[in-house]
Amino acid sequence: MPENILHFDFMNITPLELKARLDRGEKFRLIDVREADEWAVARLPRAELIPLSQFQQRAAAELSPDEPLILYCHHGVRSGRAQDYLKAQGYANVLNLTGGIDAWALQVEPAMKRY
Repeated sequence: MPENILHFDFMNITPLELKARLDRGEKFRLIDVREADEWAVARLPRAELIPLSQFQQRAAAELSPDEPLILYCHHGVRSGRAQDYLKAQGYANVLNLTGGIDAWALQVEPAMKRY
């Protein structure tokens, strides 16, 4: 790809874009793939916990390939792995929160506890 061409990754969503979707009441499932101890520290509104350590076992039973999903973790790496797994399973509408909950705390909710 030529360097002067911008590449947009349509598989990610920024914290501000997610906040706007939450504020509009859009229909999607927000899945936190961090572990329970991290979940206890801080979480996003409307989030559901499916830890990455249990993700492959639980995803098929709990997540529909047809529903819009937004995944997040601490910085976006684990949720990226979960996103790759879902894409390989045929899930078409899966976004990853860029920078994870840490970026959310910095950009959207400064009072949120960071770790």
